[in-house]
Amino acid sequence: MPLIQVDLERDLFERLHEELSRGIHDAQIEALGIPVDDLFQVFRPHDAGELKFDPGYNGVDRQHLVLIRITMVHMYSVAIKQKLYRAIVERLGQHGVRAEDILISVVENGFEDWYAGR
Repeated sequence: MPLIQVDLERDLFERLHEELSRGIHDAQIEALGIPVDDLFQVFRPHDAGELKFDPGYNGVDRQHLVLIRITMVHMYSVAIKQKLYRAIVERLGQHGVRAEDILISVVENGFEDWYAGR
C-alpha cells in the first residue's frame, strides 16, 4: 500500500490533477504490481514562491518542481523501483510534465509501520 504525496504548483494541479493521479497510479500498478484499488494519494498544490529549488542542480535544466514522495514497505528491489520511476516519468510526460521537473523520493519502512483500517 504505497502512500503517494505530490507537491506541485497550483496551476498544474488545477489543470491536470486527475491525469497526474491516474498516471502515477497506473505506473504503480505496472511496476509494483499493486491492486487496482490500492489508491492512496495526497496532492498539495502550492502558490508561487512556495516551492524552492535550484534550477540547475546536478546539471538538470529544471523549470518547475513536481515532488513525488512515496512511502512504502521495504520489499522492492532497486530494479523494480527504477522501473517505477521510469513509468511515472513516462506517464506524466504524456501530459506535458518534463522529466527534468520531476523529483521522486522513496521512503521505506516495515509492514509493522502501517495501519490501514484493520
